[in-house]
Amino acid sequence: MTARSQSLSTSDAQPFPQKLSNDPVTNKAAQTTVTCVYQTHIAGFWRNVTVLWGKNLMNYSLSISVDSVEKEGVYTCKIDLKPWHFWAKKGYKAFEVDGNQMEAYWDLRSAKFSGSPEPVSDFYVVLVSEEEVVLLLGDLKKKAYKRTKARPALVDAMLFYKKENVFGKKSFSTRAKFDRKKKEHEIVVESSTSGPKDPEMWISIDGIVLVHIVNLQWKFRGNQTVLVNKQPIQVFWDVHAWLFCGPGSNHGLFIFKNGEGEGESDEEVEGEEDENGSKGDESECSENSKYFSTHSYSKDSKFCLFLYAWKIE
Repeated sequence: MTARSQSLSTSDAQPFPQKLSNDPVTNKAAQTTVTCVYQTHIAGFWRNVTVLWGKNLMNYSLSISVDSVEKEGVYTCKIDLKPWHFWAKKGYKAFEVDGNQMEAYWDLRSAKFSGSPEPVSDFYVVLVSEEEVVLLLGDLKKKAYKRTKARPALVDAMLFYKKENVFGKKSFSTRAKFDRKKKEHEIVVESSTSGPKDPEMWISIDGIVLVHIVNLQWKFRGNQTVLVNKQPIQVFWDVHAWLFCGPGSNHGLFIFKNGEGEGESDEEVEGEEDENGSKGDESECSENSKYFSTHSYSKDSKFCLFLYAWKIE
């Protein structure tokens, strides 16, 4: 069965099964991307929904992908938010996932941004299945429910994985919420890898330096557990490319993970993720179960942030 798309906005878009690549676009395009993977309950199954925000010199983009439980692959609804196409900043599209109709609504006309392609306020993006809001992003929740006329989900979608590609010279920033019930934190990585002094690196959260590495040329890989509002956060880093590769040829990698260390090694920093970045084991339950998919739902799943920092000159 192929995915079909219906559009009630000005343009038509054909969702298609695809694999999400872990590689960013070429450095010439310098496209900043943010990938967020949510676990949601859709049409009787737990499914991963991947939201990909992108920004380059020309425009913003938004792509929503929903995992299939009937075959390998995902169904994708892509939205280009070109600045000269004002209508695209608010719209609606319908598409099918395993024979079930999905509806995507968005309003980004007043969205506020802070350097990242992911908005910080004054927007909503909604995914509806069977008249239920299975995913709601943004702070304009009342407007979102009024527009969709759909009921809230019995179980809220859970963000368990975030990946961001950022470009900069010495400073790289992102934000993350390590606890769904608490506020978002500002994360900044700063480095000094050139000049007469030995290379150094600082990692701060909410303006407080929690990791300071001197003699970075000898400590370009490592990990440390820090406390953020009394909550332990594991921090991994690998910046070999910053020191020993050509400018812009590769990235530094930073991983932020909830919880105390459980025997992880530095090698885990270089580990490969699956297409959606998850390292979780497959569920042992039957694929025919109406309440489980290949990724079982767990409220105790640990959030993980991957920051790919690309140095440009």
